[in-house]
Amino acid sequence: MATETSTIRSRGIELLMEYKQSPSVRLRNRLVQLNAGLVRKIAHRVSHQCSEPYEDLEQIGYIGLIRAIERFDPSQGCAFSSFAVPYIRGEMLHFLRDRGTTVKIPRRWQDLQKESQKLQMDLMRTLGRSPSDSEMADALNVSVKEWREVKMAHKNRLPLSLDATVCQQVDSSITLGETLPDTHYLLMQALEEDRQQIQRALNRLEVKTRTAIEFVFFKGLSRKEVAEKIGVSPMTVTRRIQRGIDEMIAFLQPQELRTDP
Repeated sequence: MATETSTIRSRGIELLMEYKQSPSVRLRNRLVQLNAGLVRKIAHRVSHQCSEPYEDLEQIGYIGLIRAIERFDPSQGCAFSSFAVPYIRGEMLHFLRDRGTTVKIPRRWQDLQKESQKLQMDLMRTLGRSPSDSEMADALNVSVKEWREVKMAHKNRLPLSLDATVCQQVDSSITLGETLPDTHYLLMQALEEDRQQIQRALNRLEVKTRTAIEFVFFKGLSRKEVAEKIGVSPMTVTRRIQRGIDEMIAFLQPQELRTDP
């Protein structure tokens, strides 16, 4: 199983390199097939956080995957999966935002909220003031607890301004926008961490094997050109690259997967 996974990953790396040098629909579709599991995994996770069908999220996720394939640069030295996740998840979240609020309110509470708008105006005219929670609950024929839950649900459904104050310091306040993470910075940080891991894996390879991989994948040379540079046959270059990729994948796997029982 580990050998099969390693072969699939190494084939994916080669296809990404090939697609970067010569894009085609055939290669792109092959890469989509190889990475379909990543889309399905994210779609399952997102589907548990909203009411949209899993199948719709999966289809939207493939759009994000295609965009990631088209924009991925293998020479940057980062894992494709780490690069693709923000594109796939982002496409799904855009879809959810376009479909409306992601906070789903039970139909009964939606009906109570609509009914309460008219009743509240009637009670204000009758009482000469805003009705209390108990008065609204009586008018709607529900408990005070349920009425308060209806109000809270409706309030939470409304979008918050990024300028809303979430914490008041002695000499300044902190807004909601200031507490949000910088997604671009987080992505760049993740890419840099991936690049460093790949570089460490490269450094563990035998010199000629590492040179062959760098020439082919980072500098875009053909295997024949690499063979001439390092003094071996093109077939030897291919074998060195395959062996080197397998060794790198084994090194980059989580420690618990690389440790013998």
